[in-house]
Amino acid sequence: MSVPVRWVLDQPDLKLTLKGGVAGLGREINLALTTELADPAPWLSGGELVLTTGIGLPTSARERRRYLHALDENNVAALGFGTGLTFDEVPPELVASADELGMPVVEVPLRTPFAAVVKTVSTRIAELEYDAVLRASRAQPRITRAIVNGGVQAVTAELGRSLRANVVVLDSGGTVIASHPRNLDVATVNLVRGALTPGASAGSHQLDPGITVSQQTIGVGGTSYGVLAVVSRTPLTFVDQVLLGHANSLLALDFDKPSRLQEAQRQLNGQALGLLLSDGKNLDPVWAQLAQAADRRGRIRVLVVDAESQAALVRALASITRTMESAGYPVFAHTGEAQLTVVLPGFETADFARRLFGEVDGRSKKGLRAGLSGAHPVGRLVDAVQNARLAASVAERGGMPLELTSLAGSALLSFGASREVLVAVANATLAPVAEHDAAHGTELMASLRAYLEANGHWESAAAAMAVHRHTLRKRIETAQSLLACDLDIARVRAELLLAMLAGTPGVGN
Repeated sequence: MSVPVRWVLDQPDLKLTLKGGVAGLGREINLALTTELADPAPWLSGGELVLTTGIGLPTSARERRRYLHALDENNVAALGFGTGLTFDEVPPELVASADELGMPVVEVPLRTPFAAVVKTVSTRIAELEYDAVLRASRAQPRITRAIVNGGVQAVTAELGRSLRANVVVLDSGGTVIASHPRNLDVATVNLVRGALTPGASAGSHQLDPGITVSQQTIGVGGTSYGVLAVVSRTPLTFVDQVLLGHANSLLALDFDKPSRLQEAQRQLNGQALGLLLSDGKNLDPVWAQLAQAADRRGRIRVLVVDAESQAALVRALASITRTMESAGYPVFAHTGEAQLTVVLPGFETADFARRLFGEVDGRSKKGLRAGLSGAHPVGRLVDAVQNARLAASVAERGGMPLELTSLAGSALLSFGASREVLVAVANATLAPVAEHDAAHGTELMASLRAYLEANGHWESAAAAMAVHRHTLRKRIETAQSLLACDLDIARVRAELLLAMLAGTPGVGN
């Protein structure tokens, strides 16, 4: 960041007076410093406002002129000469040389400390730097949105507005692809073409005091797609260069997109051909493709969505695809008849599946049921799909995805076919106990259930029934007699408990 000499002179508190070199008022100051060296030029890098009282100034007029020439040759912006101490006025030979060189010489009165000049310049430069960083932080998101919404021309225009400069994008042959302003004049385009350095990845050329051309090659992986160039009144600042590099990266990705899509299509074509030639026996390429969906441990989960209509399924797929891609995951999805199957990374949780499903519009969601499998190795894809389908079959329509592992302890009771079998067992086996309770007012069925749920532990079952264990033991002996089975066998106890949970004759669940 820098400030012009003119701006420093315009600060009323400093009381500065221009003595010579009016032609250089537009020179930019990037640093103000004090030195009394007789020859400070070797320690200067250009752009400085050098402040001196002349203590080390040579005594002869010729050497004094040489002093100013040396500063100008090192691109010093201006000389601030303090009067009232060593000199009562600025030496006339310095004034004459200033007019000759077009290098401003400014008188600093005794009442103005050099520190005040340094502070004023430093504060202004800091303000400009902060403004530039703030401007860049706001410009970067706009440039990023531009590539998504408007492509190359939109990025070019946004960069031009952010840098307050002309911008042009040339292809590898020098043809204009995009520019800002859109109708950029031919003369400016030719300036850019003339300033290009063949083979250079980046460069900056100051063609005239008010024209600087900055360029960057647009390329990815050794492939060059053209040049992004900025034509500005002054050289680009570091922050401006960051914006230029950001825009260049976005353009490179956009230009490279077709080649990446072509490469992906070639891979798929090759895999399809390989499957045909192998008569479908070598599926290694397919498994390798699916491995992209797995987590670092090679695991996947499967989300299955059942729909009442194909239209709802299509809308669900579109929504799920957007959410998957925004999360940075490759989309592996298959739509069958009224069913959608999606592969997720194995480390993802049910919360992510709910997020996928939650993005589906409410009207479509009403007719959907979704199930989520546990984490499986990629090679057990079929198992994962079957698990997700089972969960979807008992999930609530319009509700969130049901995770199969959440059915632990109630899975057999959740699925229609297995529940029907258990109800039939209950009707055939438990009827004598239910009839005894109905005829005698006993609590054999409740006592039997407490005993089974306590896994045969007498104390726990008696406590659950609030009876003495001897009372419970007598009841179980009666029930066992009616059932004509051996309750000491764990398999028998498990089957009876499942039957009771499914439904018992004359007794609620």
